Amino acid sequence: MNAVFFDVDGTLFDTRADLAATVNHTRRDLGLHELPVETVITHVGQGARYLLEHAIPEAKVPYEQLWEIFRSHYAEHCCETVAPYPNVRRTLDELAARGWKLGINTNKPNFAVKMILEKFGFARYFGAAVVAGGDGVPLKPDAQSLRACAARLGGHRLSSHDWMVGDSWTDMQAASNAGIKGAFCTFGFGRLNDSRCTVKINRFEELLRHLKAED
Repeated sequence: MNAVFFDVDGTLFDTRADLAATVNHTRRDLGLHELPVETVITHVGQGARYLLEHAIPEAKVPYEQLWEIFRSHYAEHCCETVAPYPNVRRTLDELAARGWKLGINTNKPNFAVKMILEKFGFARYFGAAVVAGGDGVPLKPDAQSLRACAARLGGHRLSSHDWMVGDSWTDMQAASNAGIKGAFCTFGFGRLNDSRCTVKINRFEELLRHLKAED
């Protein structure tokens, strides 16, 4: 049976407002001015360290201290306005019914992923097949993250029939590095840059049409 792996931010969920608010809470704690949402989200997709170092470059504290400030705020605010994109639940239900194995492969901090999945009852789709930032696995675009996620699907071995779905160049590059297909979500807030994808989807449910041939 084939597998499909999903990013979180900009793919399953619109997390822009909560991420930006948390970065700005952290900036205020450091005596810095707030940034527009659009500026903050340009730094999302490559993990928490990248986000903090690029969204708060003026920070004069060690990264570990910066992370603890951010983590505390995000644990409090990560579920305030977050929402699944339209038809995500219906699409996941259909894929599960077709027999697809479903996993999550994200650079997002693991504690936030768990909180968001539980809030919306999405944990049941993925079980143990969730690889996130802080799990001790190299972040995307490293292919090890996809291999680790596949291993949590009962020892699934990646093949050219598997898919990675995401809104960032890191997702598509990880797919290419792992030898699987990539579906780029144009509705998200990441960027494709120079990476290549197999298909582009403008709405989440379009995934069903592209994956039908693999059933």
